[in-house]
Amino acid sequence: MAHLIITIDGPAASGKSTAARLLARKLGAAFLDTGAMYRAVTLAAMRAGVDLGDSEKLLDVLRSTELEFAAEREKMSVRIDGDDVTDRIRHPDVTTNSRYVASAAGVREELVRMQREFAARHETIVTEGRDQGTVAFPNAHIKFYLTADKNERAKRRQAELGDAGAESLEQIREAIEQRDKSDRSRGVGPLRPARDAVVIDTTDMGIDQMVQKLFDRVKKRCPDRD
Repeated sequence: MAHLIITIDGPAASGKSTAARLLARKLGAAFLDTGAMYRAVTLAAMRAGVDLGDSEKLLDVLRSTELEFAAEREKMSVRIDGDDVTDRIRHPDVTTNSRYVASAAGVREELVRMQREFAARHETIVTEGRDQGTVAFPNAHIKFYLTADKNERAKRRQAELGDAGAESLEQIREAIEQRDKSDRSRGVGPLRPARDAVVIDTTDMGIDQMVQKLFDRVKKRCPDRD
């Protein structure tokens, strides 16, 4: 297991992915993007044409597909059966369908195992997701939980989608609300802050301010990190 594990959990568009990636760079750590893992399984299932609502079929896809995740240039590269899908998994259709994979207990259990294997290969990791501090790494050294106002999160997601998104701000906000409800109510790995997590509202924060706040907290807990 890594000597230093920092988890960053939170709902969609709370800023956790960008903050985690930039914090990892600032610390010289590996970045574990768990969302990319769920998206990869989602894309593999879509390509296989299976029923996304069938959790057993999703698990079969995961077990029969060669998935490769690697820390590369401050991001996590993703391959499905040798095909680089690092960019493809960010498409809106994959994002929309990933909720099915996130709710599949068997798939989550297997991906948590893979996340721990990833951590074991690195000295220091910054990992982001929705259950990193509660399920995947309950004994993590430092835990954060980022949140933000739904309107601000919708604006961020719209900006992230750019020309690739045709949805209105209202549609994006409704999708975020639905995802929040799904994430918080699922029976396995529900979205919630770990009891020992530092909760940070990022609504009025720019990304630089956000990352600096996280970095300062890490330095306070681990003075030898520069």
